[in-house]
Amino acid sequence: MPEYVSESCAGSPVSRGAPGSLILGIETSCDETAAAVVADGRAVWASQVASSAALQSRYGGVVPELAARQHVRALPLVVAAALDQAGVGPGALTAVAVTQGPGLLGSLLLGLTAAKALALAWGKPLWGVNHLEAHLHANAATAPIQFPNLALLVSGGHTGLFWWDGPGRLRRLAETRDDAAGEAFDKGARLLGLEYPGGPAVERVAAAAVRPWPSLPVARMGDGTLDFSFSGLKSALQRAVAAEPVLAAGDQARWAAALQEAVAAQIADRLTRAWATAPVPHVYAAGGVMANRALRARLEAWAAERGVALHVPPVALCTDNAAMVALAAAAHGPAAAIGLEASPRIPWELASGADPAR
Repeated sequence: MPEYVSESCAGSPVSRGAPGSLILGIETSCDETAAAVVADGRAVWASQVASSAALQSRYGGVVPELAARQHVRALPLVVAAALDQAGVGPGALTAVAVTQGPGLLGSLLLGLTAAKALALAWGKPLWGVNHLEAHLHANAATAPIQFPNLALLVSGGHTGLFWWDGPGRLRRLAETRDDAAGEAFDKGARLLGLEYPGGPAVERVAAAAVRPWPSLPVARMGDGTLDFSFSGLKSALQRAVAAEPVLAAGDQARWAAALQEAVAAQIADRLTRAWATAPVPHVYAAGGVMANRALRARLEAWAAERGVALHVPPVALCTDNAAMVALAAAAHGPAAAIGLEASPRIPWELASGADPAR
């Protein structure tokens, strides 16, 4: 039997009338193997995720070859589970959507190959999806996305701010110069003696912290850009831990809280400065790190102060999942052929979005 943990992460309950479209989404960009069924570009009828995090934690991070092997074992099971959860057969599907990139090449190829095989066998069109934009489209599971808006992506491998004025129309305002926010949590957790993945471990331990706790630096770019940088945060934590080689449980919680607060403070700072140049009424946030309750609370307070509508997916749809793939595909519509190729490094800009100053 494959070694993984399977979880259902369907969105809010929806009516099961005859859908106008029914898309099977497949996601294998990293170490989660996922399949989902989405109706009419908004209703998540089924979402199944098989995680190999328990296996990867033995090595302190994702081992690409192990991730690929787990996809081979888990993908047939999660596809069958998603169709079963949705209560539909292949004949009812409108299309098969799959993550084209970015991601680990071996993992992407496995998902893409499986999606091609299913599309050919079932006589369905195949649609390719950009993993980064798909995270943002996870917000469509709760309400239609309002354009134009500011979009914030905070994940294990990517951190960026965008002006988003329609499907495929993302203009980058900022990206990380070094580590992504999720990497900062993973590396910080390792320094604190916590398990992988770091984000959930840091949040769990930080919940026990009692103020006051230490402060860690919040980076600002010397050139005045909105770009993020988290490597200095990791270095500061490393120096602090080196000064206290044996961390008591209380100290571990305090430093975890400090790390969490510094990450949230930098993200809020960049969002504040971006919004000041384009004060739009809607801000969309997504990505695995947005599952962090402290970050969500910080941004909710930020939005309330400014009268901004902050949109964040349900926690289960923040981390990698296939519902977001199907939701993104529905927003874009038919755009791919069976000859679709994996693209491990799709650029940030998917198209030349409009300038918010215009």
